[in-house]
Amino acid sequence: MTITIRPATPDDTATIMRFVRELAEFEREPEAVTATDAAMHAALFGAHPAAEAVIAAQDGVSVGMAVFFHNFSTWTGVRGLYLEDLYVTPAARGAGAGRALLQHLAGIALDRGCARFEWAVLDWNVRAIEFYRKVGAQPMDDWTTQRVTGEALRTLAGRG
Repeated sequence: MTITIRPATPDDTATIMRFVRELAEFEREPEAVTATDAAMHAALFGAHPAAEAVIAAQDGVSVGMAVFFHNFSTWTGVRGLYLEDLYVTPAARGAGAGRALLQHLAGIALDRGCARFEWAVLDWNVRAIEFYRKVGAQPMDDWTTQRVTGEALRTLAGRG
């Protein structure tokens, strides 16, 4: 079985959204997905893309994806690559698609002069954490993610 990685195209929007919904199910938050196909299409392929995506295919069938974007480090003075979502269908796990996606993104990071390649993982996802350790990822245990959404975001902006 051959794994190939290619840039996503507008025709992949429905597949990407299916993968996003499957990932949300796996992460126990299916109701959290509010994105539509149209919103994802605009975010990835519109006039001002917010992110990029690549598709993993096994023998020509789409089995996974990675959605990523650039961030910036004031400490290094250069941008980094942030992996928002990595997903491989359950049937294709263990065949190398996840590693191929990460390897491809690491290559993009190097090609674009990025100093870092980062992502977050749920602390209960032991299988993913073990996989990430095997590819050389190190935990950032001293840091915690902070988030402001919904009404708290509106209040913080003085619009609540």
